[in-house]
Amino acid sequence: MQKLILQTHEAPGNVMGLDFLDNGSIFEHAITCAEFGRFHYFLLTLCGLIYMNCAISVSVVSFVLPSAQCDFNLSSSDKGLLNAVPLLGMLLGAYFWGCLADMHGRKKALIAALLVDGLFSLISSFLTYFWPFLFCRFFSGFGLSGYLGICFSYLGEFQPKIYREKVLSWLEMFWTVGIILLPLVAWGIIPLSANYTIGILKYSSWNLFLTLCSLPSILLALWLTQFPESPKFLLECGEFDEALECLKRIYTENTGEPGDAYPVRSLIENEVRCSVISIQSKRSLRSMKTVKTPKDLKNLLNEVWYQTKEMFKPPHLKNTLLTCLIQFGLTSSYYTLMMWFPELFNRFETFERQKPGVEVSVCQVSSVYVEQDGALSSADLCGSAVGESVYTHTLWIGIACIPTSLWMPLCVHRLGAKFFLVMCLFVSGIVAAALYFVKNALQNLILSCLFEAFSGLGISVLLCIMVDLFPTNMRVMAAAASATFGRLGSLLANITFGLLIDSHCILLIIIFSSLLIISGLLSLALPNGNSKDLD
Repeated sequence: MQKLILQTHEAPGNVMGLDFLDNGSIFEHAITCAEFGRFHYFLLTLCGLIYMNCAISVSVVSFVLPSAQCDFNLSSSDKGLLNAVPLLGMLLGAYFWGCLADMHGRKKALIAALLVDGLFSLISSFLTYFWPFLFCRFFSGFGLSGYLGICFSYLGEFQPKIYREKVLSWLEMFWTVGIILLPLVAWGIIPLSANYTIGILKYSSWNLFLTLCSLPSILLALWLTQFPESPKFLLECGEFDEALECLKRIYTENTGEPGDAYPVRSLIENEVRCSVISIQSKRSLRSMKTVKTPKDLKNLLNEVWYQTKEMFKPPHLKNTLLTCLIQFGLTSSYYTLMMWFPELFNRFETFERQKPGVEVSVCQVSSVYVEQDGALSSADLCGSAVGESVYTHTLWIGIACIPTSLWMPLCVHRLGAKFFLVMCLFVSGIVAAALYFVKNALQNLILSCLFEAFSGLGISVLLCIMVDLFPTNMRVMAAAASATFGRLGSLLANITFGLLIDSHCILLIIIFSSLLIISGLLSLALPNGNSKDLD
């Protein structure tokens, strides 16, 4: 069935029986022969840091909101807009980066996305005018959507099936570290009284905070240049020699042996198998390396439309619809609440400072208008009023994610990724509903910790599942499609949150809780695909 020239070593760990060749794919055999070792640990570290940078970039604006309120003269609706604009960039960027990853490869798309996010975030840190700041945050979100969507596919396509699910699960721990680091950095910088004015340019502590948070994207892009393209992607595109060289490099780094000792001599398959690959290669955007003429652009759009239609046809239709709808409910709830938690913590602290010992619900404390019953004044919510508890509470949220981040990679093989997804969605929905019943900042903190621990894990689990659900030639496109639905939900939810938080808080709680519960029900229909060969 397969034409594969092999040379096996005598060591027991390297002997591959014919049963493996008959039952497994060529790629799974080849990547297994490259062994698992030093290269994979470095790659996990890199992709983990990229994913950690996602956690920082997604939430960085939420720490700027209270501090920048005075500089930008922000109302609650303005804050909702500031939270929503990066999500608009993520919405519009998701499908763009998916196409680019299929055209030029995962590696080049990742590097470009990291640089776009880093450079525009860096520029925004020096701006003191609201609309130019929004413009740069839009493109920062545009870049962020790229490496958030491609990171899991890039890492997963290097892994043997026996390690793939566990390795991808460890990315959640890096996300948790990012959530912990962000408030620590914000706590150390934003309260500083540093203010510099040069002409119309004003640079304060929150600007410095943004500057520092923009640098990791640029540095990670530079480090990524030292890693190869995904061998699975190269093989799928018919670039057999390049894929073989990549696998030899992995083998050498893992074993210390020269590339010539790698047991697989050729990745060229027989006529029947090749016909499948040739069809996919002809339909792959990889064949269009440049777009110079209107005809090239038309062909590119036709190919994008073709792959999009393929995702919404059997046998992929069910999985595409399910992942898009689940992503919509989960992502819109997660990104909205996590972006607004620092703001809610700040309002709770201000209220309790003015009225110590008075119990108040999260909805009551959200009013920022002076009324006869003694609600908060918007003037009290300026950057100078941000207390230490805002940072400590957010720090505790990150620490609370450690148990779930460890639980999943240690137990995912026994319980399955689908179990974790269903559990995370239902628990998050219940926690979101329980926000209505909190009466003080401590109760709000406990529920916030639970929400972040389970909803954040749910996003990572869904991305892990999607690596197995779709074949290589549409894996990134499918992730981009679901991400587009998720960003659309996040965009609408953030704008709605900013408009309703001061007047219809209970409605928001009902909406987010319902979205999560419905997503949990939908996730029950997903197939179980633990540790199968990559298509």
